[in-house]
Amino acid sequence: MSKTFGSDDRSLSYKTVSRNPSTNNTSNPSSVEESYELKPDQHFTRSTNKTRVSKYDPLFPEVEEVLGPTLTQQPCTLVWRDLSVHVKPKGGHLKRLVNNVSGIAKPGTLVALMGPSGAGKTTLMSALAHRSPVGTVVDGQVAMNGVPVGDFMHRESGYMHQDEMFVDNLTVIEHLTIMARLRMDRRTLSLARKRRVNQLLRQLSLYGARFTRIGGLDGRKTLSGGERKRLAFATELLTDPGLLFCDEPTTGLDSFSAQKLMSLLRASAAQGKTVICTIHQPSSELMALFDRLVLLAEGRVAFAGNASGALNFFESLGYQCPITYNPTDYFIKVLALTPGSEGASRQAIKSICDRFAVSDAAKELDMEIQLEFHLMDNVDEESKKMMQDSFKAPFFFTKIAWLVYRYMLIIIRDPRVQFIRILQKLAIALTAGLCFLGTAMLTQTGVQNVQGALFIIIAENTFSPMYSVLHMFPEEFPLFHRELKAGLYSTPMYYVARMIALFPGLVVEPTLFTLVVYWIAGLRSSIYAFGFTVVIAILVLNVAIACGSFFSCAFGSMPVAIAYLVPFDYSLMMTSGLFVKLSSIPKYVAWIRHLSWLMYSNEAMSILQWDGIDNISCANSTGTPCLSTGNEVLSRYDFDTSHLWPDVIALLLLYLAFHLLALLALRYRTRRK
Repeated sequence: MSKTFGSDDRSLSYKTVSRNPSTNNTSNPSSVEESYELKPDQHFTRSTNKTRVSKYDPLFPEVEEVLGPTLTQQPCTLVWRDLSVHVKPKGGHLKRLVNNVSGIAKPGTLVALMGPSGAGKTTLMSALAHRSPVGTVVDGQVAMNGVPVGDFMHRESGYMHQDEMFVDNLTVIEHLTIMARLRMDRRTLSLARKRRVNQLLRQLSLYGARFTRIGGLDGRKTLSGGERKRLAFATELLTDPGLLFCDEPTTGLDSFSAQKLMSLLRASAAQGKTVICTIHQPSSELMALFDRLVLLAEGRVAFAGNASGALNFFESLGYQCPITYNPTDYFIKVLALTPGSEGASRQAIKSICDRFAVSDAAKELDMEIQLEFHLMDNVDEESKKMMQDSFKAPFFFTKIAWLVYRYMLIIIRDPRVQFIRILQKLAIALTAGLCFLGTAMLTQTGVQNVQGALFIIIAENTFSPMYSVLHMFPEEFPLFHRELKAGLYSTPMYYVARMIALFPGLVVEPTLFTLVVYWIAGLRSSIYAFGFTVVIAILVLNVAIACGSFFSCAFGSMPVAIAYLVPFDYSLMMTSGLFVKLSSIPKYVAWIRHLSWLMYSNEAMSILQWDGIDNISCANSTGTPCLSTGNEVLSRYDFDTSHLWPDVIALLLLYLAFHLLALLALRYRTRRK
């Protein structure tokens, strides 16, 4: 059953398709899924008969009455002139990757950027999308609808990367819902967001897999390669951008899935979008979907026009494509460097590019470009400002809340992070507590036992948590960096949300561990002493997490972070007050204790155990000095009862300082990338 409806300037046809039951990665294999295919060749008029209208149609009057008309992006014309891109390798000179390239992409066209490996396809597209890596030098002019490209490009355009990245533990609908909250205008109604997500799920044949996990290693059903590509496509279509960039969208797909994805891109262009793709040696069927072909070689344009024009151009230069050859394969072969004959190949490529630069096709292209830039000069400043300021980003706390929600889902669904760690804590607490069972008495030997139990609480809440977060930021950095460059959030938003999501576990774990060890070991039976000890244990674990986060952010890999963290840990442990008397530490290393939260927490917990104690037994003393009061015990370790609150404040300051350093290190890494 097909349906056609009227619209002013866009045309598409929805068709309900009965699909065969699928057993591949769907939550309900026996269900019948609706697929919506966009057809460019039909203009549609609203029917006046009693044909049933789909509730997902954006022109459904009852929905429009509640939500208002569907917002659509304006058509986008992208034009670039004399564009060059340089990079500077470490310790080297500037290297030119793209050399004086000009071109234009108009609404309703699907443009293919093709060329051999190293021709500059991805580099050119990144420059056009205003997403070049830090350190890249871009010269020339690039404008969209008369406005020089800038930071607004990540809102006005979509960018589909070659390698798709997701949070694997999320389901399809959870991912799209969160992305809708981060990407879409804050003035968009919640119901309108849900409608948009629902439309994309059905249009891209993902509705049956909406509750399927994107990835994971727990044996659950996950998305196939083609479904992941379509999900990446859906993510970029959430805001209905007028301009789409796709970097090698068919990589890793079989011929059927590649054809299906390219048909979706073709349909998007038919709706009036401007679509630019880099693609590597497409089949003849895929090539027929493109409106324009731009061939790149050695960073220059070897041809720009339609595919048939490319055949004629190369034939005019004496390059006759064999009948049995796919023309695109032949173009790549002609423009690629031949191993062992690089010099001759470069000379031939230079000749081809030079001949195209003076061809009639190049002159026509240049006239189009000149006209666009002439019109651009006449665009008033008010129109430019309105284009750049039309989007209202979600509020700061809205982004924080949805990022926290995403990372809490990761924690809940990853047993390594939550459930197993709590069981491990309880097992270690039970073992340690039993070792000190009945030993924490007010005797001379009991003094050492109490201090040992306290140090177990401190050490277990320091070392294991600190090393457990070292892998976190290096693993998440690729996805974080991509979303950061897309303008979804800022570095402080990401870091704060990540820490807030971890915080419940950082309270539960030390509380459970301290509760078990404290009462089994028989430490001081006072609500004040116990409660304050739990608070200090929570502070210790959070400072350790902050320190581990700093080392995780500062270094690019977990092994490197461990290499620097281990000696730092030993220095903190040696200055904790348990192994060496603080006053006897040489001055040239004594300053380290001011960074040691082990020393501050050891002193604070010792004060809670010994302050006010006056009845320590000396019956078992054999020639050693007898410690009869709690103050004498504290003095033995160079601790002072007046330092309790300063120790707590020092722990809080270390917590803030390590988090600040971690944030600065993360920002440095993103800017360097």
